[in-house]
Amino acid sequence: MSTEHDPRWAAILARDPQADALFVYGVKTTGVYCRPSSASRLPRPENIEFFDTPAQAEAAGYRASQRAAGDQTQLAAHHAQLVADACRHIEQAETAPSLNALALQANLSPFHFHRVFKAVTGLTPKGYASAHRSRKVRNSLKGAHSVTDALYDAGFNSSSRFYASANQLLGMTPSDYKAGGTHNAILFAVGQCSLGAILVAQSARGVCAILLGDDPDQLVHDLQDQFPKAELVGADPRFEQLVAQVVGFIEAPALGLDLPLDLRGTAFQERVWQALRDIPPGSTASYAQIAERIGAPKSFRAVAQACGANSLAVAIPCHRVVRSNGDLSGYRWGVERKQQLLAREQAFKP
Repeated sequence: MSTEHDPRWAAILARDPQADALFVYGVKTTGVYCRPSSASRLPRPENIEFFDTPAQAEAAGYRASQRAAGDQTQLAAHHAQLVADACRHIEQAETAPSLNALALQANLSPFHFHRVFKAVTGLTPKGYASAHRSRKVRNSLKGAHSVTDALYDAGFNSSSRFYASANQLLGMTPSDYKAGGTHNAILFAVGQCSLGAILVAQSARGVCAILLGDDPDQLVHDLQDQFPKAELVGADPRFEQLVAQVVGFIEAPALGLDLPLDLRGTAFQERVWQALRDIPPGSTASYAQIAERIGAPKSFRAVAQACGANSLAVAIPCHRVVRSNGDLSGYRWGVERKQQLLAREQAFKP
């Protein structure tokens, strides 16, 4: 197909802003690439080639035109709105919509939509739907709903599918979760680090709590409040090696920390927590920036609440979130500890 008969050329002639999320075009004679809505002088059709993304154009040797670079903020806002609409669609649907259906609604290819959704939220569309379903199950089981009612309310069309997913969704059987964690053992150990006392706890799924404080006994009480009916088991020396690994990361952030985590939050909280894990050590982000990254630019207060609900200190690095002016804000385990953690990461920053 010649360029003049390609529908993308028509979008360029019309300077269609809706096509900005679909492709860019490179101009062979200038070596720059532009978006369809660019007000730059139109090139001859034989002098252009099309690319699905700016990254593909740059890989082919093109550079962004000044106007294209200026359009990045507008494109990011457009993507954030598309993803926010998709999130609402997922939350309101009785059954999780397919990737193709979500992409069609956003007017993007499935591949492009999947990439945009993950870039904005930190989760895949399937992962977001799973997190939302998990929240619905938890809320139903905490209420007066029976397990059967809960599974159908959450969109499962058969009990077999629900029970096959229950351990991943809840970290335990549905009946045990409804009973507040009864019959579930949580291993824990308390140690000391330069920040004070530290408690690390692990369920069958992974590390479920990393708590910091001044009083070791209070940390154990906090763990009991978090899992009121679970069986708390003081761990053996092998488990204490895990505590040593966490302490080692606190003292020397360059060591890194890669642990299996048992996340128990709402869909929104898990989106925030994933965005926090994407902040590089030694760097910070504001609550507003996190809200933008997860496709909810007006929800910076909810982002702050999700940070406050985090019970996995350092593993979910909420200490890397600051106010928009760069000042330190509140921290569940004390602003002084937050300051020390950031100072150490800055010292070890490559």
